[in-house]
Amino acid sequence: MTRRKDLLDLQSLSAEEITYLLDTAQSFKEIVARPVKKVPTLRGKSVATVFFEPSTRTRTSFEAAAKIMSADTYSLAATTSSAVKGESLKDTMLTLDAMGIDAFVIRHSFSGSAHLAAKYVPGKPVINAGDGTHEHPTQGLLDLLTVREVKGRVDGLTVAIVGDIAHSRVARSNLWGLHKLGARVRLVGPATLLPADADQLPCEVFTDLEAGLRGADVVNVLRIQLERQDAAFFPSIREYARLFGVSAAKLHVAAPDVTVLHPGPMNRGVEIASSLADDRRYAVITDQVTNGVAVRMAVLFWLMGGAAQI
Repeated sequence: MTRRKDLLDLQSLSAEEITYLLDTAQSFKEIVARPVKKVPTLRGKSVATVFFEPSTRTRTSFEAAAKIMSADTYSLAATTSSAVKGESLKDTMLTLDAMGIDAFVIRHSFSGSAHLAAKYVPGKPVINAGDGTHEHPTQGLLDLLTVREVKGRVDGLTVAIVGDIAHSRVARSNLWGLHKLGARVRLVGPATLLPADADQLPCEVFTDLEAGLRGADVVNVLRIQLERQDAAFFPSIREYARLFGVSAAKLHVAAPDVTVLHPGPMNRGVEIASSLADDRRYAVITDQVTNGVAVRMAVLFWLMGGAAQI
């Protein structure tokens, strides 16, 4: 599989490219499970995580993935960088590039920021770790890998994405990845939290939770993105939890072997019942985290030495 320079979204990837990344990640899971987690694949290379927003899972798993592959890692947080002094994204990228960093993992609050960053370092890979409400491609990939492991396939499944769709970059990446691999996608949430262009996307839209869950093989529950909201999109958290909070009882209309995902962080008791989040009959949330390391290893391998560049 020929490689691209960057991974900025799943919308522009082909089904073959997505499948290649999932297959590569599946093979890398064996390395993650070893007592000594170390391979020399990226020895001598360097990876910088440049995060202008908080992160636990994404940042840590990218750094773990790079270190397992023997790359040197450098971490930059906006709160401790010259960004607090007014330095632009362009100058931050040019500075890191001048230091000899080989690849960049970017998270930023503005949609399109990863695409801009990639233009500032034209000779080096940039990986989008979440840009505003646009996309979060590696989260989409690890969700796909988790679904494929549990269900044995993606093609033909009915997947309901429930919650704050309008402000969720995870929802966008999941939607495009699932669609390209042949799943039927449903977006489920209050009308005020559905994207304005939902009718132009390859999905079905539901504003009633029971209707959206009916017959679903997979349910991906998203949290309310309060940090991206600039208005009151629903009367109260309590009412949202009552109408759209997912619990084991509400899954009675879904497929009998329904699988529940959540990208984290979770607001227990709001979008997902705490008991459901911990119920291994349904939830595979910790499996998603484990798969995140393997997926990010696959992405680094693809962009930094796994194949000839396009």
